[in-house]
Amino acid sequence: MPLTQYHLDPNNEAVKKFYGKIEIDHASAFLYFNKKGIVQELIHNLKYKGYEEIGTLLGNWYVEDLKSIKPETPFDVIIPVPLHQKKLKERGYNQITTFGNALAKGLNIGYNDAILFRKKYSKTQSKKNLLGRLEGIENVFDVHISKENHHRHFLLVDDVLTTGATLEACSRALLKIPGAKISIVCMAMANS
Repeated sequence: MPLTQYHLDPNNEAVKKFYGKIEIDHASAFLYFNKKGIVQELIHNLKYKGYEEIGTLLGNWYVEDLKSIKPETPFDVIIPVPLHQKKLKERGYNQITTFGNALAKGLNIGYNDAILFRKKYSKTQSKKNLLGRLEGIENVFDVHISKENHHRHFLLVDDVLTTGATLEACSRALLKIPGAKISIVCMAMANS
């Protein structure tokens, strides 16, 4: 498996995706994603063929690496990148759920898929170029703000980090919550 070992490097390529865009405490990805590679096949099976146990397997594996990260402020809750209700109904599940739940259990923190939501339906980002992704993702996400979520360190999780546009938009929404801190973890990162 093409492991990134990004958790060992505070200035890894995942972190660099967000330099000058949003303030994050940590970013990492577990595996490298290459076209026609084993990771693409795994994530395709997870996302489109219903093999949700792949998310659990990857989460259980990666959580051991994440336990070695000592953020200034400990992670409080895992937030998955949300699907729009229409997409959730079409697919039947969010491919990030099992990965996020495995991380939450292993890190002994909460998992919450209700704080962050997608307010606009959009076609898949995977076939768009950088400009198309940026144009299509602004103002797509929002948050439910409650006092119990103030001053929390959110660990935002997604499947594949490519341009970072979706995660940046999600982070901007979460940063509307007073005192919020953001870290990002993905199953994989696309090789540039």
